Amino acid sequence: MRASTATCLALVLLAACGTSKGPDAKSDWEKAHEERLAASERAAAANAIPTPPNQRGELIEFSVGPTTDFRFFIDAQSLSVDNEGVVRYVLVARSPEGVENVTFEGLKCETDEVRIYALGRDGAWTGRPGDWRKIDARSATRWHYELSRNFFCPQRDPIASAKEGIRALREGGHPYIKGQVADPRLGGR
Repeated sequence: MRASTATCLALVLLAACGTSKGPDAKSDWEKAHEERLAASERAAAANAIPTPPNQRGELIEFSVGPTTDFRFFIDAQSLSVDNEGVVRYVLVARSPEGVENVTFEGLKCETDEVRIYALGRDGAWTGRPGDWRKIDARSATRWHYELSRNFFCPQRDPIASAKEGIRALREGGHPYIKGQVADPRLGGR
């Protein structure tokens, strides 16, 4: 009996001594797949849905031009830019009759693409994120072109912060687009 107790105790001690890594140490599998895990974490963060569409913050209107009777707004509270240059926002499209279409969207400035993450319906978000689609100035969804070119992606570079985007919306366009500021990236000072 004593031999088996001593053997068990020795095995427990041996097992405890075998791991010198702390609680935050990564397994071999985690080390081998770090990039995939990081991408998965980024994707989860990217798909984080903002507050329900019926609890909107300040709506800032922007012009799409004379081609539509709809009025378009961005929920200032929802505007964000991630470290990969994707600008996300809640868009409200209001018909002349007052009916609203609400979507949670993202613009990928570098590749000139748009993605719809969710649709607002009955005070909640519904649907699954769509694929990234090319932005076309001649499409029926011209507001994506306007947001990209004139507000959130001047010269295909994303705004640096939500504050910069809100300022562009309030001033009717980004200063680089309106010619008010020389862009140092293009040789200006």
